[in-house]
Amino acid sequence: MPRTDVFLKIVLEHDEDERPEKLAEEICRRIEKLYGVRTTEISSVVTQVRHE
Repeated sequence: MPRTDVFLKIVLEHDEDERPEKLAEEICRRIEKLYGVRTTEISSVVTQVRHE
């Protein structure tokens, strides 16, 4: 059976007190459960500072 790697970029808006890593982990868990994928991983988390 073939395997395919799919790379996604997800942009999250979150409160200052929320950890983006924790949100990313939850997204991975839900993708695994919803789609029955074999594995997910977080390769990086980059926080953009917004200047208003």
